Amino acid sequence: MQKFASATGTFLFAIFAFTPDIGVSAELVTRPFCIFDMIGKSGPVYGAMQDYRLAAINWGADLEMKSFIDEKVVAEEFKTDKCDIVAISGVRGRIFNSFTGTLDSLGAIPSYKVLRVVLEKLTSPQLAPLMKNGDYEVAGISPAGAAYMFVNDRSIDTVSALSGKRIGVLDFDKSQTVMVESVGASPVTVTFANVAGMFNNNAVDVIAAPAVAYQPLELHKGLGSKGGVINYSIVQSTLQIFIKSSRFPPGFGQKSREYMYSQYDKNMREIDNYTNSIEQERWVEISDADKTSYQEMFRTTRLKLRDMKIYNGKMLTFLSRVRCSMESALPECTSQDRE
Repeated sequence: MQKFASATGTFLFAIFAFTPDIGVSAELVTRPFCIFDMIGKSGPVYGAMQDYRLAAINWGADLEMKSFIDEKVVAEEFKTDKCDIVAISGVRGRIFNSFTGTLDSLGAIPSYKVLRVVLEKLTSPQLAPLMKNGDYEVAGISPAGAAYMFVNDRSIDTVSALSGKRIGVLDFDKSQTVMVESVGASPVTVTFANVAGMFNNNAVDVIAAPAVAYQPLELHKGLGSKGGVINYSIVQSTLQIFIKSSRFPPGFGQKSREYMYSQYDKNMREIDNYTNSIEQERWVEISDADKTSYQEMFRTTRLKLRDMKIYNGKMLTFLSRVRCSMESALPECTSQDRE
């Protein structure tokens, strides 16, 4: 677990390193900053957030850093006003802003090329109102890497092949359960803490994870001699910073969002390093026809989740427009039930 925390922290949060200009003369406001780090203050997540704290000084806030080893607790501390700013996953952050929480939706961002355009557009001041939900404000979004299917049998490489298989789903994300049930598979509840053990001990046949998880979680054990990594992105996971906007100086959120996006290229270099660390023979290539099947399954599932109010319809429409502006030949761009 310590190895996982270290790698995950480096992967998700090394995005903040920079050399700030500390020449700030205005009086600073002091605010509690709650950070999810599996191994606490000695962990890499907490350490990297000290760089973000330095950036925040330039925006008028002195952040009092607090570490937590459970992301759920961080969310609760934020809801109960014990923290004014938090660093959590986009999936967990959906409860605070369903618009940006829908970035981590199934198949909605099919490539890093699309992701870059999406995140750039979301930094626009014109979209700032959508970053707010009451007093909750999204103060930055960064890529955390594409999630791939890790399977214990390489033959589990098509939508139809998922039927009857045991698939790990996060205990707090209903969208995963809906998707798994829609393909006739069996959802098995997992947490960030036990997902690797469940896969490596053959309690589940399939899990979704970013490349960063491969080595520290020793997922090669779950893959064994028959398994592999399906080389097709299921979802783009994100890191999101949330603040209570009334507790911060005017403009803090916008400056933070712009800073976070400025780190995109650095983030992607880190992501590429982890992706390239997976042995070439582990990757399972799938046909264009199978990719089309996955795309349609993801699309119909997104529409279902939109109607269930789990996914935000405005974000789904926004993402569809970006996809079609970049590739107008996609079948969805002429579909009558387009998002």
